[in-house]
Amino acid sequence: MRIEIQGLPHPERFQRPLEVMTELFFEAPELSLAPLPEADMAVMFSVKEDGCIAVSGTLLDKTSGRVEEASHECSTPADADGKTYEKQLKNAVLHVYLTLLERSTGLIQPWGVLTGVRPVKLLHQLLRSGLSKEEAHRKLAEEYLVTNEKIELMQAIVDRQLTVVPDLYDLAHEVSIYIGIPFCPTKCAYCTFPAYAINGRQGSVDAFLAGLHYEMEAVGRFLRERGIRITTIYYGGGTPTSITADEMDRLYAHMYDVFPDVDRVREITVEAGRPDTITPEKLEVLKKWRIDRISINPQSYIQETLKAIGRHHTVEETIHKFHLARQMGMNNINMDLIIGLPGEGLAEFTHTLAETERLMPESLTIHTLSFKRASEMTKNKQKYKVASREEVQAMMKAAQEWTKEHGYVPYYLYRQKNILGNLENVGYALPGQESIYNIMIMEEQQSIIGLGCGASSKFVDPKTRNITRQANPKEPKVYNEHFAEYTEEKINILKEIFG
Repeated sequence: MRIEIQGLPHPERFQRPLEVMTELFFEAPELSLAPLPEADMAVMFSVKEDGCIAVSGTLLDKTSGRVEEASHECSTPADADGKTYEKQLKNAVLHVYLTLLERSTGLIQPWGVLTGVRPVKLLHQLLRSGLSKEEAHRKLAEEYLVTNEKIELMQAIVDRQLTVVPDLYDLAHEVSIYIGIPFCPTKCAYCTFPAYAINGRQGSVDAFLAGLHYEMEAVGRFLRERGIRITTIYYGGGTPTSITADEMDRLYAHMYDVFPDVDRVREITVEAGRPDTITPEKLEVLKKWRIDRISINPQSYIQETLKAIGRHHTVEETIHKFHLARQMGMNNINMDLIIGLPGEGLAEFTHTLAETERLMPESLTIHTLSFKRASEMTKNKQKYKVASREEVQAMMKAAQEWTKEHGYVPYYLYRQKNILGNLENVGYALPGQESIYNIMIMEEQQSIIGLGCGASSKFVDPKTRNITRQANPKEPKVYNEHFAEYTEEKINILKEIFG
């Protein structure tokens, strides 16, 4: 599909948002901000900025000759501060463009013009600004074109988060810690996380752990000196259980040695996502350090699917390791499932839900497959055939019905680019078993300090709520050579926001 866009002031500032919106409707579209003689579709905008922003648009389908029209006004005056004005203008243009494309194609986008990762954060902001629920919901529907179904989901998640963390809005004076372990048994086809096959890398692993211990000690010292508490600690990756039981033991011992008041941390999580990394010895280490919240991620209970996406464990191994973890004292187990994996449709996903029912983990994250730019799956789309938009939506509906029937409640949500069906990833939990870290990372109410290879930090200023981002290198060799520099950079940022 080739589309030409005309009539926008300074059109280059709209190009990427319009491209993202167009990709929701068409596969590999070509968007031009200049006249395109061979275009299949033309969209002409008119923007008026007299006291308020008024945008109108006309879409011409050059193949059928069909014409669609739409308009939108917003109350923000043209003399508003620059950042607010630009945001409102962009939203108004996207509002009109989305309406035109929906009318032309018949496809309704349930998230409207929201294309960011954290839609629930927007609802938090609207409610904290003084709007009533009704006013906030009306704004989401009228200005952002979010459907009632998604607004109800967002509100249910906001309500649940404030039940789980009643002081959510007051935690900017604390921090959470993310520790990235960049190793896995193998790399999955859909993955773009920093994850490197651990076999044959012991020297690199040893050097990485030395750098990680250095980072932990420096950050822990800063937090102790300033009297800053830690809310949650999360070990992710990669697969943190890829390292040996002895290495895990030394790492957790170091955590207790260098971080302040670890016994008062609300939650410590270790992802053990790959069942083939779980051993009785590693579970004993977790138990020794009073860590009982882990993830064991089947993704699917179809063996052919696991083979196709590069996961070398078996379905039986997932089930066995789950029971082993339960027997050894793991009382809060999360499992991840993915909707839309290659070769899977509603029947296969329904089978996965039935197998999940035999285990009943405390929490369950339902991911919708996303074609991430750097993943093996994206580079070889012809090899990895996935379900249609309609079937993906049917699978999501099945997940919603299954979780509700079995007593799980939604408590966090995030979205990704190129996600199938323009849907979302939703975390469900049995009441009282929600992950506080997942809430904190999604709603950005406090600083998350990222330590380790590929870890990203988001520093939230307690006074202004402005966010500063910093990322460690993803490649272990680069991290091993420069961890001291990245640690110093983090400490300097912490000094700026905490004094």
